[in-house]
Amino acid sequence: MAIRFGTDGWRAVIGEDFTFENVRHVAQAIAEVVLQDHARQPEQPLQPVVVGFDTRFLSDRFAITVANVLAANGLPVYLSKADCPTPALSYAVKWLGCTGGVMITASHNPPRYNGIKYKAAFGGSAMPEETDRIEAILAHNREHGIQPQWYEHTWLTDVVPGPGEVVRFDPMPAYLKHLRTLIDFSVIARSGLRVAVDPMYGAGRGYIATWLRDLGVMVNEIHGELNPGFGGHHPEPIGRHLQQLADLVRHGSYDVGLATDGDADRIGAVDARGEFVSPHLIIALALQHLIGQGKQGLVVKTISTTQLVNRLAEVHHLEVEETPVGFNYICDYMLKQPVLIGGEESGGISILGHIPEGDGILMGLLLLEIMGRAGKPLHLLTEAIQQEYGPFVYDRIDQKVRPFSKKALVAALKATAPRELGGQPVTYINERDGIKFLMEDQSWLLIRPSGTEPVLRIYAEAPTEAQVKHLLQAGVALAEHALPPAA
Repeated sequence: MAIRFGTDGWRAVIGEDFTFENVRHVAQAIAEVVLQDHARQPEQPLQPVVVGFDTRFLSDRFAITVANVLAANGLPVYLSKADCPTPALSYAVKWLGCTGGVMITASHNPPRYNGIKYKAAFGGSAMPEETDRIEAILAHNREHGIQPQWYEHTWLTDVVPGPGEVVRFDPMPAYLKHLRTLIDFSVIARSGLRVAVDPMYGAGRGYIATWLRDLGVMVNEIHGELNPGFGGHHPEPIGRHLQQLADLVRHGSYDVGLATDGDADRIGAVDARGEFVSPHLIIALALQHLIGQGKQGLVVKTISTTQLVNRLAEVHHLEVEETPVGFNYICDYMLKQPVLIGGEESGGISILGHIPEGDGILMGLLLLEIMGRAGKPLHLLTEAIQQEYGPFVYDRIDQKVRPFSKKALVAALKATAPRELGGQPVTYINERDGIKFLMEDQSWLLIRPSGTEPVLRIYAEAPTEAQVKHLLQAGVALAEHALPPAA
């Protein structure tokens, strides 16, 4: 099996392709990339690599395996003492001055999956050119029967690791200290909010809840115990997966419910009525808040994220950049210039001053600060921003299709592009990730082929539900017409 790193790492089914043997091979390839980079500047000290893991089945053992391979190659290694969120691990890379980080997680994927994310020294996902090098070394080693270096190491604590040493550490204290520079915890402490938290059995368990209790905030965490199978649930914080949180908020008289995915780099929320608050609205509320704090910078969003952000930015004379789907594209902008906020419709969001990494914990706390400052229920805040800059209704469908050429499909969609959709003239076509048709009233339709399976993701946003439904139906028809005939 060829091991490939996607937009945010390699993922596979545990026991099938995600095995200890394959993990050792990936770790060896990472070690060789790190050593190659160090060889270019041998006068510099060899910097450590950080290793962390989520709550999935055997994640801790896979992390130990990675740490042992890295150390056997002579690298200094920091290994998390317990499961930790991806953003906490990523911040530790930067805080500890490491050359990179390895996170054992399959993020929001179903329980049968696990994966490896590789983090660069800046605290975000490694660039494609770096993961391409890992893949190349991995393929070379396996083709030539080169086995990973590996042996069990004695763990150290409370010291800086030397070459070939593994030191256990806790990323939480430094991560919390950093978040205090971005979030006004005193506003949350004074807010009187009643908060329900659902880490979905993932690595965000205990983080938000513990900090809120320390502030004296009334908080109730569900699904916070260690459950490697996630209770049979899919750890993705979207509406259909958060019914238990919604019921708790609604019947327990909580003001808000916050949810994070399997490795806590995504955010989801429900308001006091138990209704799902999409990341589209969370991004817009966060942008409005940051503008209100007098902060400036570029606004970056993925192509599938709401036009509400564009309208808000336009009113406040902020530039907006749209990227293909995947937080690594947002990260690229954050490394080059000040980005006020970067976000994607799946809930990965970061802000100015933070690492270039989606962070569900950060955004959950920021949402509490926004509510605390406004002194209003979340549903009134979302209604107000829609009234001022909207309205926008959003939906998406995944259309299974026969295998196809992504390049050919996109070319066919462009060649047969309609002049109008939903009764609105098409004013702009964006080809950065599939085909996006933007209409005169700011409604849009996006047809985006999946990069991993024969599925078309069809997204639409418009002022009304009826318009969205019509656009999605039009998207299905356009895609079916553009698909090449079956062989």
